[in-house]
This record gives sequence, C-alpha cells and structure tokens, in this order.
Amino acid sequence: MSSIRVGIIGAGGIVESRHLPGLSKISGVEVVAVCNRSRESGERVAARWGIPEVMDDWRALAHRADLDAVFIGTWPYTHAEMSIECLDAGRHVFCQARMARTFDEARLMQAAARRHPELVAMLCPPPNGLLGDRFVRRLLTEGALGELREVFATGRFDSNADPNAPLHWRQDFELQGYNTLCLGMWIEVVHRWVGLHASLSAVVKTHTPIRRRAGSGEEVRVVVGESVSIGAELRSGAVATYLFSGVARFAPHNVIELYGTDGTLRYDMDTDEVLLGRAGDPAAVPTEIPEELRRPWQVEADFISAIRDGAVVEPSFSEGLAYMEFTEAVYRSAAAGARVELFGG
Repeated sequence: MSSIRVGIIGAGGIVESRHLPGLSKISGVEVVAVCNRSRESGERVAARWGIPEVMDDWRALAHRADLDAVFIGTWPYTHAEMSIECLDAGRHVFCQARMARTFDEARLMQAAARRHPELVAMLCPPPNGLLGDRFVRRLLTEGALGELREVFATGRFDSNADPNAPLHWRQDFELQGYNTLCLGMWIEVVHRWVGLHASLSAVVKTHTPIRRRAGSGEEVRVVVGESVSIGAELRSGAVATYLFSGVARFAPHNVIELYGTDGTLRYDMDTDEVLLGRAGDPAAVPTEIPEELRRPWQVEADFISAIRDGAVVEPSFSEGLAYMEFTEAVYRSAAAGARVELFGG
C-alpha cells in the first residue's frame, strides 16, 4: 500500500506531540479525518495539522470506506469498544497505551485482533527503556549476565503526593481501570527483556482514599493505588521486586536492574544510561548503547511498515494482554492477601 489514509479518534496531547509529527514524516501517509470529544477541539487540531475533515461520530469515522487505519488516542475506558469496532470495520488499529481498563476488556480486544489476522493491531509502547531496548536484549541473548537470578525495578513519582489535590483522571477507575502509575509500562519492558511472570504477591495502598472532582467538588473514592509493592516469580525461576509510588517526593532515578550469575545490568529509565558489570570486574561501569542498536521513537513508522510490508509490531495486542493480566493480578493479590498465579494472558 503506497498510499495510506488515516483517521484519528482522540487527538489529545500524546497524539499531537508524538503521533501526528511522526505520521507527517512518512511518505504516502495522509491523515484525512479527526474526531475528538468536542467539535471545537477537533477543529483546532485539524487547523494546526491540515486535517481536511472533522467528524462528530467516532463510529462513522471507523466505518469510512476510504480509511485504511485508525489511531485511537483516547483514555483507556474507550479503548476496547473503539478498537473492536475499528477492527471489525476492516481498519488497521494503533491504540494508545494503556491497552484497556481491565483484563477482560483486553481479552475482547485480542479476540478481535485474532478474528482479523489480515489487519495490524498495535499498541503504543512506553518511551522509557526504548532507546536501549535492542542493546539490552542482545546482551541477554549473548548471556552477558549468565543465568538470571533477580529483577528489581522502581517507578517513584510525586504525582499524588498532595492530599488536597483534586482527582486526576488517572486516579478515576471508570476512566483508567487498574492501570496504576507506570506499573504496566515497566512490566511491558520487563516482559520484553526477561520473559513473563509465573506468580505475584502485592500490597496496594491508597493514602488519600477520597478526593474531589475538579469543578464539581464531588467526592470520589479513589481505588487506584498510590503505593504498590510487588514480589513476583518469573517463569525462568528468577524472582522480582517492584516498587511503585505516586507519593515519593525527591525520589532518585527510576531503574530496572537485572542480576545474574555472571553479571549485573542497571538501566536508568529516566536517562537511558546503562551500567554493566561482569563477574571479575571491579565495578559495574557506564556502557554506551551502540549507535546501530539504538531504538529511537519511530512507532508510527513501525505501524505503517507493518501495514505495508507485514513487519511484526511491538507491542501486539497479545503482549498488551500479558501486562494487563499482571496489572489486574496486583489488585487481586492485594485484596485477597494471597499469591496469584499468572498465565501470560
């Protein structure tokens, strides 16, 4: 397909900052329609990016016969319904992260993708860890760390630290579901690097259980965790410890650390710096990501390439299903005070 016509549902911040610029650089790709929650915001986006048509009904956009693909940039509560509708209408789908609100919604999305193997169904990957992704995977494939023993990761921020702040949409379960802080993002990266998990045990704490909606002042019970601690076992037999926080002021950089029988790898998720130490070395040292292995942000080009050439997309809906299972299992474990078995989606 030399020419690909794209429609966008939900052209918000991430779509304008990343996806529209990315699409604009690809020869033969034309964004022909946009549908936002309000016509006014859709018209503003269309004017900025030269999109010829603004639509009011996302379903009508999905069923346009002149569209090849749809970018879904809305919040998670709409992802399942929109992705399924677009796939069943014969459109390739790029869906913004996180995949859905719940594991069940994600399963419905994967089922739709399986019904249409001729169509590309791709999720947006996290930017964190992307630059060095190929380098880390090559090191692990070459056995640089030996047999993996432990995984340690942190995702600590202060986004929920103010108890008087109004409810953010990312804390609203109806909009966000079980997606919590950067938990799903980091787990997606871990899955790529060292494989799936077999089980987990978790503690989830919401320090400010009641917040008010901005504008209306309505009190809402907050169920999305502000502190999450997880102990897990991978299918490989390695163990993992994960710490996520939205109340950590002045926290150090977030990391994913891999400890093996023959070495240690520390990846700084904030700066993409890699420290590598092998058995016998005096210390782990900064290690440059080779230029040829750097993985820049080009997810829009990857999606279009998959449509044109059949390239494998990453993450697929199946990979998203695996991180959605993990994310929801965290809450199941915390509620039951028990270990939860995982099946990889």
